[in-house]
Amino acid sequence: MPNNSRKTIFTTISIDKETAALVEKICKRYSLKKSEVVKLAFGYIDKAHINPSEAPKSVKSELAKINKRQDDIIRFIRHYEEEELNPMIRATNSIALRFDAISKTLEALILSHLEASEERQTAVLKKLSEQFGNHADVINNQSKQINALYQIHQRDYKKLLHLIQLYSELSACGVMDSKRKENLKTEISNLINT
Repeated sequence: MPNNSRKTIFTTISIDKETAALVEKICKRYSLKKSEVVKLAFGYIDKAHINPSEAPKSVKSELAKINKRQDDIIRFIRHYEEEELNPMIRATNSIALRFDAISKTLEALILSHLEASEERQTAVLKKLSEQFGNHADVINNQSKQINALYQIHQRDYKKLLHLIQLYSELSACGVMDSKRKENLKTEISNLINT
């Protein structure tokens, strides 16, 4: 099956001898076929948006036009830079400086609040520590008092037991043991008075 979609249909155009010589010269210089030269030339004219009916008078005048366009574009860029970009850059820089100053102020404010809060917490903790110390002292004093009372109670309890023992001995003594009774009574009165 032959490739019919690739077939190129050639047409002819008539050109004068001077133009034909120019085409030949370009073909020899760049090693191209005449059809390639024509195809590339028309592609260039189309891409560059060149109007062939308005052929340039000279290359110098065309270069001067291009240079003038470039100068106009450069002037426009500089004008835009001066009128639009530079003020935006200055405004952005000013905003950045203000933002930096505000952030430093906020940082200082936050640090001062933290220090004040830390001082307050330290004061509260000191007061709590003092209160706990006072409570511990009170508890220790009460514990000592309780121990002292316990000792007194133990001594009194022993005295009481001893008294009970002496009274039981006194009651167990018969009539004949008067000397023993006297000794027990003296011992009981001494024990009560101490």
